[in-house]
Amino acid sequence: MNAYEVLYVITPELDEETNQAVLDKFAAIIADNGGEIVKTDLWGKRKLAYPIDYKTEGFYVLITFNGAPELPRELERNFKNDERILRYMVTRKEA
Repeated sequence: MNAYEVLYVITPELDEETNQAVLDKFAAIIADNGGEIVKTDLWGKRKLAYPIDYKTEGFYVLITFNGAPELPRELERNFKNDERILRYMVTRKEA
């Protein structure tokens, strides 16, 4: 299993319940594909460096997890299909 980090930005106009639903969805994808979440950091609402889809703020989430090499591709596929996600980036951490 490899160590990974994923940072994603959720659209800012969602309420707290919907934000939690998005967090749970991606945590479940990691768990369902044999991954193990090590740490979840909720950075909260922050100003974006540049507007994305006319939005100037976003809700930032950083998840550190361990998983198989196929897991990042599955996560990226789900991020791409979710309109509530503004941006995402999955990186492999060095051992």
